[in-house]
Amino acid sequence: QVQLVESGGGLAQAGGSLRLSCAASGRTFSRYVLGWYRQAPGKQRELVASISSTGDTNYADSVKGRFTISRDNAKNTVNLQMNSLKPEDTAVYYCNAKNSVLYANYWGQGTQVTVSS
Repeated sequence: QVQLVESGGGLAQAGGSLRLSCAASGRTFSRYVLGWYRQAPGKQRELVASISSTGDTNYADSVKGRFTISRDNAKNTVNLQMNSLKPEDTAVYYCNAKNSVLYANYWGQGTQVTVSS
């Protein structure tokens, strides 16, 4: 059974930092694209950052220069370091693992991030 479990969310002040972690289990995810998405109240879920199996990264324009995604294939984990947080970063953050060749797409349960001004 595949599981993605996020941790590290919480409350931060504007300008502060949080680090999200996602532990994947149930299979090896080294060939999956791993990503973080977020959904704010009343808004659609959006891609925050992703990292390919070869380490190529992609960021939403709104987080470039502030957030850093990383992965550890040996541990089946993906992390999101969030610095210089802004109130508009407030959302539920979801971990995602995707492999288009295998038609696989998995989601975590989400973790709340709240940034106060």
